[in-house]
Amino acid sequence: MLRIGQGIDFHKMVEGREFWLGGIHIPHSKGALGHSDADVLLHAICDALLGALSMGDIGQHFPDTDAAFKGIDSKVLLTKTYELVRARGYKLVNADSTILLQAPKIRKYVDEMRATIASVLEVEIDAISIKATTTEHLSFIGREEGIVATANVLLMKG
Repeated sequence: MLRIGQGIDFHKMVEGREFWLGGIHIPHSKGALGHSDADVLLHAICDALLGALSMGDIGQHFPDTDAAFKGIDSKVLLTKTYELVRARGYKLVNADSTILLQAPKIRKYVDEMRATIASVLEVEIDAISIKATTTEHLSFIGREEGIVATANVLLMKG
């Protein structure tokens, strides 16, 4: 049996925070603001995985009101999310994601992000797709006030 899930996450970008994206640190003058490390890409993938199996969302499983998750590495959240998926008897076939941000340019980091995510999700790197786009200086993304990531996953029983 196959299941498809879709996830999306938004975070405000602020001065003075480290910028974590796709499980890696990216040098930049701003970072995403959030209770955890605010890695929008990993959060969107978590939501897609959970959504594929009608298991709620990341906030339900890892609430931002819980001090245990304060500053947590989102790779830990992705690992725990995937453990829930595997406990239901499913595994990832592939994940396709898009990051919407004006800056920084992330093309040179994409392969490292793909490898990091593939390692956590126990798949080959070619099962992980990451694309990025700007909004041509339109909206809060174009003004570098925020970042958005979307993710779609395909799960297979077995």
